[in-house]
Amino acid sequence: MSEGQRPPGTVRPSRLLPRFHWELLVCGLRGHALVGVDAARLRPEDELIAREYDGVRWYRCLRCDSWLPLARPIRPTRETPPAREEIELPLRGKALRDKIVLRLIAIDRAIHFVVLALLSVAVFLFATHEVRLRQLFYRIVNAIQGTTGGAPKTHPVGVLHSVAHAFTLSSSTLYAVAGAAAAYAVLEAVEAVGLWYQRRWAEYLTFVATLVFLPYEAYELARSVSPFKVVAIIVNLAVAAYLLLAKRLFGLRGGATADEAERERDLGWAALERTAPSPIGAAR
Repeated sequence: MSEGQRPPGTVRPSRLLPRFHWELLVCGLRGHALVGVDAARLRPEDELIAREYDGVRWYRCLRCDSWLPLARPIRPTRETPPAREEIELPLRGKALRDKIVLRLIAIDRAIHFVVLALLSVAVFLFATHEVRLRQLFYRIVNAIQGTTGGAPKTHPVGVLHSVAHAFTLSSSTLYAVAGAAAAYAVLEAVEAVGLWYQRRWAEYLTFVATLVFLPYEAYELARSVSPFKVVAIIVNLAVAAYLLLAKRLFGLRGGATADEAERERDLGWAALERTAPSPIGAAR
């Protein structure tokens, strides 16, 4: 087995930033994907997934390629390990990375959906009950300032100033804001669902939507710097770069054909055979 085909975690990093192995992360969280641990005996054709040396069985994780020594089962439930056609191979390599990263982006978009949906509902309710809320707001501000009746004599500051400014907007403007927030929430929901199921169209939609709002985020960051704004623009830049480069959008780096070929290279029994170590002597 060549150096480039060694299992994850067995090759000394040859660069400053070592390659991140998603297989090891998933196995650390969910456990190894072992097959045949309940079999009474092993056959020669099972050496790709399990081997036995000196009375100790070694089972291969079908995800991360780790080999784990385990004792023979005391009460086996089957005579031999299942045949290849009965085994559902776990994702690994680029396919696993794409699933994890796209679902992380989907969760981010789902959070955006919840926030925007709540904002849309709040603005809509505000516009519907604007007159009553304005009177209540002024009474609260006047009580705080020690005045009575009408608008407050001094201009509110901070959050109160923002609320007071909202009362200067017309109902039509508030309804437009609520509608825009609702439309944006629907867009984020569509992105989240599509990315969760790894649809190609969702990758394009997310990339375009992210790119469209980047100038606005940059403008807001130029007006005032805050940790939230900095993190938001960094995350969106990373999402756009990942979708464009790693997912090869718009035909970049071979496009969808090259992306699919790279995924297929890491999947299936051929990939397991390519990375399998040579037997040490004869299996017993």
